[in-house]
Amino acid sequence: MSTTRHLVNRRRRLATVAATAAPPRTAAAPEGPAPEAPGTPGAAKPPEAEDTAAAEAPEDGTGTEEEDPGDGPPRGRLPRLRIRLPAVLCAATVLLGAFAVWSFTSAGTLRDEPSRQNAALTDIGRTSEVKGQITEAVGAAFSYDYASPAKSDQAARKHLTGRAVQQHKDMLAEVRAQAPKQKLVLTTTVTQSGVELLDGDRARLLVFADQSNTRTGKEEETTYAAAMFAVDAVRRGDTWRIAAIDTFTR
Repeated sequence: MSTTRHLVNRRRRLATVAATAAPPRTAAAPEGPAPEAPGTPGAAKPPEAEDTAAAEAPEDGTGTEEEDPGDGPPRGRLPRLRIRLPAVLCAATVLLGAFAVWSFTSAGTLRDEPSRQNAALTDIGRTSEVKGQITEAVGAAFSYDYASPAKSDQAARKHLTGRAVQQHKDMLAEVRAQAPKQKLVLTTTVTQSGVELLDGDRARLLVFADQSNTRTGKEEETTYAAAMFAVDAVRRGDTWRIAAIDTFTR
């Protein structure tokens, strides 16, 4: 019995010490589900958040989601597009009109330029005609045979006019003086020619020619030379004649 009493007293002392050392207990929480932490799904919103959400939500209940731009243009932009389209068309019409006026003026200016009146760029028939006749004239007028000097004079009267007559005499003066002694034969052959300008009855040509000068005395000797010069030609009836000779020398 004493042992049992001692055990009971000991348990009481231990219970008294444990009760004295333990912190005081708080009031018991009310029964029911524990509140969820903010930010977790299903968490209850504070009253202030609920009022703000209710105020921002549209009354028709369509929600606050933004419209998808891929669904088509917003209804609010249609009036703007309808207003801008006539303005764009008007601006384009004005620009096209200004471009047409500028094109017409530029075309008239180009037609008035002398370079645009050059028929050598467009009239193939007349270009070929003047080239053929001037090629023949150069070959005949600038060839000389000591045995028949009258032939050269006849060619000069036929193919030359104006200033070219005196120029031809000056250019062949030395040949005429030396021809009887050295029995000279001068032959001029046009190798290439081009019409630089063809305007009405006037033309300018660039001529390339080969010249051979042969001495037919006791010892025959031939020398060769190349020549380049320009000629101004005029048309008299159906014939083109050389009016001036430009050897590009001062």
